[in-house]
This record gives sequence, structure tokens and C-alpha cells, in this order.
Amino acid sequence: MTGRLRFMRSFSGAVGVTIVVFVVAVAIFGRYFAPYDPNVPVTAPLSPPSSHYWLGTDFLGRDVFSRLLYGGRSVITLAALATGLGYLIGMSVGLVAGFSRSRIDPVLMRSVDVMLAFPPLLFLLVLISGAGTGVQVLVIGVAVIQAPGISRIVRTATLEVSVRGYVEAAIARGERSYAVIVREVLPNIMAPVLVDSGLRFTYSILIIASVNFLGLGLQPPASDWALMISDNRQYIAIQAWAVLAPAAMIALLTIGINLTGDAIARSLGRSYVPKTARSAVI
Repeated sequence: MTGRLRFMRSFSGAVGVTIVVFVVAVAIFGRYFAPYDPNVPVTAPLSPPSSHYWLGTDFLGRDVFSRLLYGGRSVITLAALATGLGYLIGMSVGLVAGFSRSRIDPVLMRSVDVMLAFPPLLFLLVLISGAGTGVQVLVIGVAVIQAPGISRIVRTATLEVSVRGYVEAAIARGERSYAVIVREVLPNIMAPVLVDSGLRFTYSILIIASVNFLGLGLQPPASDWALMISDNRQYIAIQAWAVLAPAAMIALLTIGINLTGDAIARSLGRSYVPKTARSAVI
């Protein structure tokens, strides 16, 4: 097993990857196995599970199992795009602020503090009310919400790494700041970033689900796990599977990502030292 897959040796890493692969496979390929059209009523509303409708039907009589197989792609795609964009912004700010050792650091961090002062959901609602509803606005809004917290974590890790010997040696050799950040700093802050990424992805799912719940994100009749929970929540006492099934898929996804991120972080923290760092120490 290669060093890059060392985290798979741990129980949590193996379980986490298995869960993530399963949920992602359902999200990508599930629609090809759906027995019914997810947007067409097939029988009486709120019917219990049966041999024809494995998870029963929702409040409009649509097959819950078919909608479950269709509903994962939007959840994973939107959350992944928002989290990825948030890291692109946050890591850029955090790396520059932590490595610069100049007036740029307090300027950037005070701007981050201002962003953190806004309640996340309120900020997103104001953005949507001004820019309108839509997938692009939702993704950008969630990314902007995530970026300040990411930048603070990255800055703290960068400050710790940037004073180590191998970084100072690279600077003394006359390497450009960009090269030092990419080769020396970035690989050595990946452990806290990976641990944080699972929580950020989970938060992206929850905030997007909250916006969908308020009717400001994806719109019915879109097949989406978050929308399924929102649409059927008031009928949970009658047909619980219409809510529990999509909620379970979201929970499995977040648990799997967190387990995988923790296992990778432990693996990196225990055994990974970049070649440049080893050469500097030697």
C-alpha cells in the first residue's frame, strides 16, 4: 500500500471511505436504477412501504425510493462546489496573511473579523434577496460564509510552519515567496486543513438545506434530499420514511467524510514529512 493510502489501514479510514464511496455511488448512479419517475405520482399520497414502493410515497404520491436515488447529486455537487470555492478564497487569504509578516496580515485579518461578525444565514438571505435565487448565488454565498473561518485556521497553521528551519532555509536560498508557500508551507498545513474540511463540508450541506427549507434555493419539484425533508416534514408521523431516508443519507455522507478526514490527518501528522523538510533537517 502506498504512502498516500496509508490512512486506509486504520479502521476509521476504511469505514469512512466505504461510506463516502457508497453515498457518492448512489448519488451518481442511483438514477439509473430508479423504478419510477421521481416527479410523477404513482399511487395514493403518504402510502406506507410495500413490495412495489420500498419506502412508500411522499405527500404527492411520488415514490420516495426513486426520489432518494435521484436526490443526492444536487446535495453533493452544491456542497462540494461551495466548500471548494470557500477553501480557494480562505486558503489564499490565510496563506498570504500568515506568511507575509507585514502590514498585509492585520489588514486581511480585520476584514475577516468583519465578515465573521455577520450571522451566516442572515448574510446569505440578504445576498439572495439582492442577487436573486439561483444555484450560482447559493454556491457563492455559502463559499463566502465559509471563507473567513477557513482563512483564520490556515493563517494560524501558516504562522506556526513559517518560522521552522526548512522554511527559513528556503527563504535564505532566495526562493520566491510563492515557491516557498507551495513547496514548504502548504504541504505541512494539510493535516489541520483536512480535519477542518469534513466539518466545512457538513456545514455547507446544512446551510444549503436550510436555504432550501426556506424556499430560497432549489425549487420543487427538484429531487433533492434536503427538499425531500422540507416537503415531507409535517407528515413525518404518517410516513416517516419520506423524511428519515434522505436524512439518513445526508448523515451517512457527513459521517463518512469526517471519518476519512480524521484518518488522513492522523496519517499525515504521524508519518508525512516533505522531502524538502527532511533535507533541511538533515
